[in-house]
Amino acid sequence: MIIVTGGAGFIGANFVHDWLAAEREEVLVIDKLTYAGNLDNLAVLRSDPRFAFAQVDICDRAEVAALLARHRPRAIVHFAAESHVDRSISGPGEFIRTNIDGTFELLEAARAQFSALDEAARAAYRFLHVSTDEVYGSLGETDPAFSETTPYAPNSPYAASKAASDHLVRAYHHTYGLPVLTTNCSNNYGPYQFPEKLIPLMILNALEGKPLPVYGDGANVRDWLYVGDHCAAIRRVLAAGRLGETYNIGGKSEMRNLEVVHAVCAVLDELRPKARSYAEQIRFVTDRPGHDRRYAIDPRKIERELRWRPAQSFEAGIRLTVQWYLDHAAWTERVRSGGYRDWIEKNYGQRLGEQTSQ
Repeated sequence: MIIVTGGAGFIGANFVHDWLAAEREEVLVIDKLTYAGNLDNLAVLRSDPRFAFAQVDICDRAEVAALLARHRPRAIVHFAAESHVDRSISGPGEFIRTNIDGTFELLEAARAQFSALDEAARAAYRFLHVSTDEVYGSLGETDPAFSETTPYAPNSPYAASKAASDHLVRAYHHTYGLPVLTTNCSNNYGPYQFPEKLIPLMILNALEGKPLPVYGDGANVRDWLYVGDHCAAIRRVLAAGRLGETYNIGGKSEMRNLEVVHAVCAVLDELRPKARSYAEQIRFVTDRPGHDRRYAIDPRKIERELRWRPAQSFEAGIRLTVQWYLDHAAWTERVRSGGYRDWIEKNYGQRLGEQTSQ
């Protein structure tokens, strides 16, 4: 079996769905169930005998070690992380605890398990750490895309905490021989994404007739990766990646934020038309502190070594995503707790008050 940390979150839950559809091995999800961890994301899997869940904080090494001893996984896929940049700016402490301390505790538990295995089990064992392109910092308009050898230059507390966890994982391979793999991905989008992130926030605000807040001039560039493609890439790295190596996973879809919002509006205009275009709801708001201008991923290493390429274009992926949110209004209502609404108001309310004209 494998263990998936953070498997009730956005990417983790999609990975669990993908894994059980494609593989035979059982999955144990461990998740603390913070605001972004949602068991609704896994509800349809509860009747699958290959699926199990444990509510555990990865910072609790004793609990994690007990699970490893009981289930004896042959791989750990580590998604568990605080991941929203804006939240890291207003409250960095939780990011340090989960992303750095939590990864350390998990590595220590995995190291103890690995050291007790026989030779055959050691040969099959893997620790796959899922990270982000934000550890590399910001690119200029004409700079080459991030590669696996790009120096780290994190610019937000979130990015710094993920960079630290990447370094810990690398160190545990070189110091202790733990068989690790690291992936650094670009911006994911797709089903089950928590509604504070750009694409689901735009979809839901548009449907409710609310402003569509775009930071600054909307010209910040991101590479967009459909979450299903990301999951397939992780499975491929887990199966055939070289130990100790990093693989950058990108969608080959660089777009300005404003272009993304217009793409969402265009799909909504087609699938849920109203008298006027949803794009008329776009409002520019005060930029967030330290907002990186451009990210871009060079995925040639994973393409060359593991023969992985994204299957979805952005045009196809954004249509699938908008349609999913239209079809899952009940999921959206359940996930949008009072705490979520308080966060949106806290983060965007004042900025909308400072908005410029479109």
